[in-house]
Amino acid sequence: MKTSYFRWGRMSRRQKKVLTWWTEKSKYADYNGIICDGAIRAGKSVSMAFSFVLWAMNTFDRENFAMCGKTIASFRRNVLGTLKSQLKARGYTVTEKRTENLVVVSKGDKANLFYIFGGKDESSQNLIQGMTLAGVFFDEVALMPESFVNQATARCSVDGSKFWFNCNPEGPQHWFYINWVLKCRKRKLLYLHFTMDDNLTLSEKIKERYRSQYVGVFYDRFIRGLWVVASGLIYPYFDARKCCDGDVEGDEYYISVDYGTMNPCSMGLWAIDYGNQTATRIKEFYYDGRKKGRQLTDSEYYEHLEELAGDLIIHSVIVDPSAASFIAEIRRNGVFIVRKANNDVVDGIRLTGKLLNNGNLLIAKCCKDAIREFQSYTWDETSNEDKPRKENDHAMDDIRYLCNTILKPLGW
Repeated sequence: MKTSYFRWGRMSRRQKKVLTWWTEKSKYADYNGIICDGAIRAGKSVSMAFSFVLWAMNTFDRENFAMCGKTIASFRRNVLGTLKSQLKARGYTVTEKRTENLVVVSKGDKANLFYIFGGKDESSQNLIQGMTLAGVFFDEVALMPESFVNQATARCSVDGSKFWFNCNPEGPQHWFYINWVLKCRKRKLLYLHFTMDDNLTLSEKIKERYRSQYVGVFYDRFIRGLWVVASGLIYPYFDARKCCDGDVEGDEYYISVDYGTMNPCSMGLWAIDYGNQTATRIKEFYYDGRKKGRQLTDSEYYEHLEELAGDLIIHSVIVDPSAASFIAEIRRNGVFIVRKANNDVVDGIRLTGKLLNNGNLLIAKCCKDAIREFQSYTWDETSNEDKPRKENDHAMDDIRYLCNTILKPLGW
């Protein structure tokens, strides 16, 4: 059997503090836990997960611990593989029992149990309820519901138990920022803020590539590591003067649809060029029933869909997943393959912004309604969550569906 080894690179001062804050000679040894926040790719998870298990193995024997991600799959993908290699390199035996979502770590006569949990929604708190824990580690805690985190921390009733949190920032009204980051001293938690410069394994070239992937509020959060509010235009860097001509040929063609009954219906025809990694909106259809004074039927909208496609072979039509009647109409006609769109709003906005900024997403000059909405699509500043205002958002939604459903899996 092949043995996995982990080799540490140079470590920053903050990473070293993560590894040692709990040790006997540290001035933070009696603290209740640690919070690490800041930029992406800053080396938080790789040092925290290892330090968490190292602390547990040096402090306890035959105790239960929890390691939490947004989902169990994301935790295994982002944390567990590297962690197992780190522990094995230090002489620990690591046994994973996947059906139980359990990792048993042992060395000599000492062993501890580490249960993996996903904190994706409010119901997740039920999974951890009733356990007795000696410590809990939250990876990307800002993506978890408060109820789950409160339930998990309440399970830590063993003497000497500690909490370990890491995350990238969200908005300044986020419950974790208000109740934990701002109250870290009161809660007796060590707080460390990371930047990409804390990851000494990243070259300047790679750091610059990450900086180029984010703009606006996402740059402030993921690159600068700030808890800032989403405000103003969602795509402030969109420049209508840089829109292209619509005579673009693609390797494949798609149509994205944000279906509306009383609200506007927006459809975009896309030419995908895989060699140049571009998706160009070459033509669109936009109908506002309120302004026109008459709402179209599903069959009438379908006629406009066929007209938009013209003689092109359409790989698939990407439709708002809530538009059940229109999806049924498309399937009934049997001409197009229809796919329900990935409707993750904030991730989709972030991806759309990245693709726009990097030149992967192009808009033809003839797409007047998309251009108009880009210039007036704003964040809802009255909300405590990251939400766009529900106006000037129909072409924005169909563009997001294309990005989230077709371009995201390509890794653009």
